Amino acid sequence: MEKNSILSILSAILCLITRELFCNGESVSGNCLKADQEALIDFKNGLNDSSNRLSSWRGGNCCQWDGISCENTTGIVMSIDLHSPYSRKDTYETWSFMSLTGEIRPSLMELKSLRYLDLSGNSFEYIPIPKFIGSLKNLQYLNLADCGFSGAIPPSLGNLSNLQFLDLSSQYYDLFANGIQWMATLVSLKHLVMNHVNLSMVGSNLDEMLNKLPLLIELHLYSCQLFDPISSLSSTNFTSLSVISISHNFFTKFPVWLLNLSSLVSIDVSYNQLEEQISSRLGELPNLQYLDLSGNKKLTGSFSELLRGSWKKIEVMNLASSNFFGTIPNYIGNLCNLRYLDVGYNSLNGSLPEYLKERKNCSSGGLLPKLRYVDLSYNQLAGKLPFWLSQLEALIYLNLFNNTLQGMEFLTGILSEQHFSDLSKLKILWVQENWDMVLNVSSTWIPPFQISLLNMDSCNLGPSFPTWLKSQKNVFFLDMSNASISGFIPNWFWNISSSIQEIYLSFNNLGGHLPTQLNLSPRAFIDFSFNLFEGPIPLSNHGSNLLDLSNNKFSGPIPVQIGESMPDLWSLSLSGNQLTGIIPHSIGFMFSLQIIDLSRNSLVASIPSSISNCSYLTFLSLGENNLSGTIPQSFGQFHWLQSIHLSNNHLSGEIPSSFQNLWNLEVLDLSDNKFSGNIPAWIGASFGNLRILSLRSNSFSGELPNNLSNLSSLHILDLAKNNLSGSISISFHAFKAMTQRRNMSRYLYRVFEMRRPHEDSMIVNTKGQDLEYIKALSLIISIDLSSNNLSGDFPKEITNLFGLMSLNLSKNHIHGSIPNNISRLHELSSLDLSSNNLHGEIPTSMSSLTFLSYLNLSNNNFSGKIPFTGQMTTFSEYAFTRNPGLCGAPLITKCRDDDSSEGKTIVDDERNDEFIDQLFYLSIGLGFAVGILVPFFVLVLKKSWCEAYFSFVDKIIEKMPWLRIRAAGGRKYRPR
Repeated sequence: MEKNSILSILSAILCLITRELFCNGESVSGNCLKADQEALIDFKNGLNDSSNRLSSWRGGNCCQWDGISCENTTGIVMSIDLHSPYSRKDTYETWSFMSLTGEIRPSLMELKSLRYLDLSGNSFEYIPIPKFIGSLKNLQYLNLADCGFSGAIPPSLGNLSNLQFLDLSSQYYDLFANGIQWMATLVSLKHLVMNHVNLSMVGSNLDEMLNKLPLLIELHLYSCQLFDPISSLSSTNFTSLSVISISHNFFTKFPVWLLNLSSLVSIDVSYNQLEEQISSRLGELPNLQYLDLSGNKKLTGSFSELLRGSWKKIEVMNLASSNFFGTIPNYIGNLCNLRYLDVGYNSLNGSLPEYLKERKNCSSGGLLPKLRYVDLSYNQLAGKLPFWLSQLEALIYLNLFNNTLQGMEFLTGILSEQHFSDLSKLKILWVQENWDMVLNVSSTWIPPFQISLLNMDSCNLGPSFPTWLKSQKNVFFLDMSNASISGFIPNWFWNISSSIQEIYLSFNNLGGHLPTQLNLSPRAFIDFSFNLFEGPIPLSNHGSNLLDLSNNKFSGPIPVQIGESMPDLWSLSLSGNQLTGIIPHSIGFMFSLQIIDLSRNSLVASIPSSISNCSYLTFLSLGENNLSGTIPQSFGQFHWLQSIHLSNNHLSGEIPSSFQNLWNLEVLDLSDNKFSGNIPAWIGASFGNLRILSLRSNSFSGELPNNLSNLSSLHILDLAKNNLSGSISISFHAFKAMTQRRNMSRYLYRVFEMRRPHEDSMIVNTKGQDLEYIKALSLIISIDLSSNNLSGDFPKEITNLFGLMSLNLSKNHIHGSIPNNISRLHELSSLDLSSNNLHGEIPTSMSSLTFLSYLNLSNNNFSGKIPFTGQMTTFSEYAFTRNPGLCGAPLITKCRDDDSSEGKTIVDDERNDEFIDQLFYLSIGLGFAVGILVPFFVLVLKKSWCEAYFSFVDKIIEKMPWLRIRAAGGRKYRPR
């Protein structure tokens, strides 16, 4: 009896404790509600978990499962945090493996008390955001950023009235909003992030909705395709706004209402299309720490006026790539909290201030005591560097790259040890392309810093290799190109170079032998081009991504093991050296190669077929060597190849049929070889992107393929010095690239090797000479079919090529006449039609070709008078010789014009000329006679005058002894 009563009491106590759970029908599994656990299990079953991240989600207490948090006393699930541990920006394979995929099941709705849900960074590819998420009315935090959702944002999210944080960012997928009326009910929202969500259809409703969120603290609308309505708010209700980021949109006006929000800490309006000036009132925002206006190229204003504000707390000021002008004022020294300053790519001018003002009430002492990052690159600053730069003790990054005033004045002066005396934290220094900058330090100087990235390209560091580098142990990037350095690279350098990832020493006068193994970081970028280095080709002991040793004096063979030593190489340039021997077979082991340039050496034998293993190849130049044999058929595997140069070798055979597979080819240069056969008809069909075709100086025969006219991108066609025959039956009007007048947007192959582009170059025969074009090659439009056996009429369609600059049809058998409308070729600067069978008159319209500077019409059958007016007056007789029927200037052959009046004038002129000549000689004779005879008769008739005259002559002779002696010896008689 007592036992039963005790049990009853215990049961009653237990029931009181657990009445909400046990006695009301709910059961507890540990600390987790069974209903919540079942909902979570069902949610898990809808997911694909390839990395087994949810391995803990089975049995036991669900509150202890990874990513799950519960209320401590009741065991109710409060939070689900399953964000991806890796970003898609990391290694894609790792992110893909660790990401959850599948579906989000409605069982989540059973978690009635859920307050926190984070599924960000997973991969629910292309499914819409589930509408039922709007049923989780207790949610305070919802993060679905970059989950792969697409489609329209469901309006049901407006039911989440307790929501304080919402992130729907969608960088990689197409998520958009048809409307945002649902946002008006999110009255508790403090943080709104919708980066990359397409809000272009929202229109003017956005500013109205934002004004209904009074508690908003942070607003992030990066790249949302927004236009100006958000910048037109007349008043704001969200007076607690601290952070606003609306960058990468299409705003043309700065949101002026921001100037009234004293709570603002951060403003980012970068990379929009702002056009007007920025108010200096920005500087009066009392809490502003971060300002980014960069990337607004039309945004203008005086930099010195902008800085007149107090800017009490500003730490970051990014105005890069805008259009601010004026000088840098000395009161910039008042910004004592400034950590980051970027005004690169603006229009600042003048010199840097000689001294800076300092704010007296700065919490930290010293000049700009917190400034770590300064970028003044790409402005128009000139003058000497002030010494206050050396007082920026916190400075880590300094960029003065490429400052020039009107192309003439640069940042100048001598950088001495004093400029660096207090810069102990300096890691990155960019002062390249300031041509008048000289580094003048002693050979024993040890810098107070340890530099990581040093770029002093085009500064004067010479004459010898900088010895102060010996103390630098952590150099990652080193650029001393064009720095007036001569002599040798000292041996100690290779003891401190193992950390260098990129090294550029081009355009100096460095010489001597390099170590056979360069001690550099793995996969280094190496550019020692345009120097005087000698000896064998060195290799990198840890491999390399880029090796440019071009234009030196290296000799001997290319190392046989080059492929095994540098398997990750993607750019190899050894051109312009004295290399001999063969191209090694191992070059085919560098499977990542994109650029091969071995031109201008003395390499022999055939082209190894192993090169075809470099399937990513885009640029191949083997020209100006002594290579022989045929082109391997396997070259057809270069599907990415854009430019191939094999000129000036001894290659023979036909163009391989496999070339039909080179769909991306833009430049084909096989000139000056021994190729033969017909020009393949498939060239016109296969090379839709071809810009340059040069088969010059070979032995090609047969007729010109009609479908050459399919090469609509072609702007240089050179088939000269072959054995081509037949008429010129090309439809020239189809050469669309040649019909365009000077177009500066044309481009040729350019691969940017981190800092210097690898550009196409080519010799073009124009104006009677061979000219090499590099940077201007993309602007040349030329046709050269000279020195063949072509016949038929002059191709009149050629006058449709309005952009044509050079035309050479000389040394063929072309007949017919020059069309009168040749004057349509306004860009023509060189025209050679010599040694053909052309006849008729030279069109008078040619005198209007104002760009024409070279003309050769010799050795033809032209007749009539030369139209010697306008531009034609600039040419000598050699442009017209050996045309028996031509007459008139500049030839000596005169024309017999049918106009009698003109003929009469000529005869009269000749008679008048003859009369003038006779009168001229008569007047000379009479003058001579009168000058001699008149004085003679006067002296004979007047004796006193005669004696006076000769007495005067005697006095003159007596004063000149040498003349007196000669006169005494020669004078025997003097009349008295």
